[in-house]
Amino acid sequence: MRDAYRDTPGRGAAGRRPAGRRPAPRRSGRPDRAASVARIAVCLASAAVMVTSGVGWFAYHWVNNGLITSSALDALRKGAPPKLDDSVNLLLIGLDSRKDMDGNDLPKEFVQQELHAGSSEIGGYNTNTLILMHIPADGGKVTAFSIPRDDYVEIAGGRGEHKIKEAYGIAKAEAEDKLAAQGVKGAELEHRSREAGREATLATVQNFLGVPIDHFAEVNLLGFYDIAKVVQPVQVCLRKPVKDRYSGADFPAGPQELNARQALAFVRQRHGLTNGDLDRTHRQQAFLSSVTHKLKDEGVWSDLGKLQGLFDVVKKDIVLDNRWNILDFAQQAPNLTGGKAEFHTLPIAGFAKRKGEDVNLVDVEKVRSLVQSMIGQKQKGDSAPQSSGDSSSSAPAVPPDAAGTTVDVHNASGSRGGAAAESKALASLGYTAGQIANAPTSHTTSVRYGSGSQAAAQQIASRFGVSAAPDPAVPAGHVLVTLGVGYHTQSAPEPKPSDKPGTPDSAKPSDPAPASSEDFQGPSVKMGGVPCVD
Repeated sequence: MRDAYRDTPGRGAAGRRPAGRRPAPRRSGRPDRAASVARIAVCLASAAVMVTSGVGWFAYHWVNNGLITSSALDALRKGAPPKLDDSVNLLLIGLDSRKDMDGNDLPKEFVQQELHAGSSEIGGYNTNTLILMHIPADGGKVTAFSIPRDDYVEIAGGRGEHKIKEAYGIAKAEAEDKLAAQGVKGAELEHRSREAGREATLATVQNFLGVPIDHFAEVNLLGFYDIAKVVQPVQVCLRKPVKDRYSGADFPAGPQELNARQALAFVRQRHGLTNGDLDRTHRQQAFLSSVTHKLKDEGVWSDLGKLQGLFDVVKKDIVLDNRWNILDFAQQAPNLTGGKAEFHTLPIAGFAKRKGEDVNLVDVEKVRSLVQSMIGQKQKGDSAPQSSGDSSSSAPAVPPDAAGTTVDVHNASGSRGGAAAESKALASLGYTAGQIANAPTSHTTSVRYGSGSQAAAQQIASRFGVSAAPDPAVPAGHVLVTLGVGYHTQSAPEPKPSDKPGTPDSAKPSDPAPASSEDFQGPSVKMGGVPCVD
């Protein structure tokens, strides 16, 4: 395989980009240019089916030769929540970028006229599409979760709270500054700084949902357009007519067939929709269902000649993680194309203004519990879904030498008694209580640690849904917890003597819990046909 991004930039917190250099985050009021992830799943599913359809060894190696791969997941795997079986969690990333793989602007006329996407200067590196797909090991129903792009969450790497879509661009900008100062430039600068963006996105989603990410695929705006050209026309269905000058969407109600340009407009529209971005996620889900349904009906999955155009695009426009084994994936993917898949949009808790931007407020504990229960991420014998504070599921177990770690708690939340209560809760888990103090108000909760305290800091950070970061100012053997406004914790269960960090009681998960449409943001979309959406 071609590994275009093997050299990954250094980890750790990075300095911010000097004023005037970092692209400004896109405000929710500007025209949306999000790319759908339909093209990713289409290509990956087609690869899987091709391998199992008798095309053979030659076709398998032809597919793998020339793929663009990334090692961004490597840094996350060691500290990921434990795997309970051989199921696969796949993150699909739609990158809102009008640049090619080397960072060059796409032709202006193409972006404006064919993509109807305005200027190459807008969009930046926001991940406007994030979908986690859970593919069971036993061939059961595929469950997918769309994460609204404006969810206001803690960004991995101690970067504070931002819209989840901004994790990629923030980390990329930081890495770009550091690498440029070292003399890195051109395509190499673009490749290596994008790796930092991918790693931050993957870590942020994994921390947010509390489940491990096994594989990922990333595609940008051009990638979707190229694949849409290969599979056009694609049938979709609308409940009512729409016309939107921003995305270029102009469609009547009812079923209709779309070409590549219209497909982009269909999945990008948010203006004029009752629930804006949230309704747009249902468009993305419906389009994915329609594409896979069409390719299945036309027998494309088992025809190497018909698949060649798709794979030419995969090799040019899509980035996959470097440990993706298509043969392994093929054993788990057939249900993706057989109609046994359902898409859900994760719930939000409301809307607010943060740092001058419109954001979605989220209940992290509720979202984690919902996702984990839906995919069976529970320990044997549990009577309820794992929650964000359960150290046996979403974080390492309490270290056996917890008493050797002193935890200082500072209260920056503005509420009285928070630091004392949290210090007491941590002491009940076996940690040594340290300093309790007030601190200037902060909107983010942070966990920092001195040398020798990383394991303890990671377990403690999981209680708040944040990442732990090293800090030379924190004494050796200490962890400093700073409670931000609106912080939430849930006490972890009392550890058993047999507990080992990162090891569950049983390697077999319990059955996934049922969920109703009321648990999610709007109706779910079932694959296997051409669903009608707003």
